[in-house]
Amino acid sequence: MDEIYIGRQPIYDAKLNVIAYELLFRSGKLNNEANVIDGDSATTNVIINALTEIGMDQLVGPHKAFINLTHNHILQMADLPLPELKDRLVLEILEDIKAEKDIVAAVNKLSSDGFTIALDDFIYDESLQPLIDVSNIIKIDLMALSAEELKAHVLKLADGKRKLLAEKVETQEEYDRCKELGFDYYQGYFFSKPQIIKGQSLPANKLAILKLLAKLQNNESSTEELAQTITQDITMSMRVLRYINSAQFGFGKEVNSIQQAIMMLGRTTIRNLANLLTMSQIENKPHELLIIAMIRAKMAENIASLIKSDKEVAFTTGLFSIIDTLMNHDMEVLIEGLPLTENIRTALIRGEGELGKILSCVLAYESGDWKNANYDKLTINEIRECYLNALQWASSSEFLLKA
Repeated sequence: MDEIYIGRQPIYDAKLNVIAYELLFRSGKLNNEANVIDGDSATTNVIINALTEIGMDQLVGPHKAFINLTHNHILQMADLPLPELKDRLVLEILEDIKAEKDIVAAVNKLSSDGFTIALDDFIYDESLQPLIDVSNIIKIDLMALSAEELKAHVLKLADGKRKLLAEKVETQEEYDRCKELGFDYYQGYFFSKPQIIKGQSLPANKLAILKLLAKLQNNESSTEELAQTITQDITMSMRVLRYINSAQFGFGKEVNSIQQAIMMLGRTTIRNLANLLTMSQIENKPHELLIIAMIRAKMAENIASLIKSDKEVAFTTGLFSIIDTLMNHDMEVLIEGLPLTENIRTALIRGEGELGKILSCVLAYESGDWKNANYDKLTINEIRECYLNALQWASSSEFLLKA
């Protein structure tokens, strides 16, 4: 088992009662600093470790958890929501996020889903008004503003529609000034430095995870089949049970059956959890291979959509087209261990059938083999658009693979 770490720092109300904790990326127990090189990867680690490894109950108890969201995470969470967490999480929009159209739409979607929205390290700019309008909490960094600028920010933002949080409060003088200005919440070294919480991460059964992904792509797979697949991997089993038995669900009786957990959570939530965990658990392979798998899957799905074929089956075919490289095994041997339909099998092994033709087109386009990068029902411009859309989608989804 690998050791994992999360930093947590308490957030206080005006009476200095703890009302929440901010969860922070930490790389080790002796390093109480973030040292973040990749923001997407850091946030993914915090989310996965909080939800499925250490657990929200152990980390924050009955309180809410503030979690930073990067640009990519905002878009992804809006598309892959976990609504049962809306009463546990406060989603912090990082200070470098601009109020672009897609971001504003995604944040509004998350807000309408019931999540609390906070703006982190906020410095007022008129262009950020769409994000201000949807926010519930604005965090103001005392180190970034002079005393006069701080007062001006409070006068501008304290309109009764949202709470103001003073962060990086480090002295009694700063705390007294913020109290006088009327801040609602407080956070900083003056009250408490981040505490590092340690947990254990179990190794994953790679084949079981791939089987689960295949099952989730097949809408005809039963709850019993999903449960059997999950129980083949003790890591996934523990994560699902830990997740459903956490406080946000409020079930009076502990759930100890995987099949019952699936029925209570629903396929969508199980699929979202699997998406967060699946490819990220395939270790010792270049990250680029995982991106290639995603591009192939999405491009195959796009082609299938244009020719009115089964999109989910095409997606699965593209996704699994690279598992021989990822798993260091012959494709035919790996396919035997996966619950894939016969048309997917023949496409992957022999390149036959409609799925085989779609996959051949995808692989040819990927390698620049323009002579064979064609599909008789589509124009080259349509195929190019399928690829470019897949490239963009994979880029925005990349953080899911960095856990």
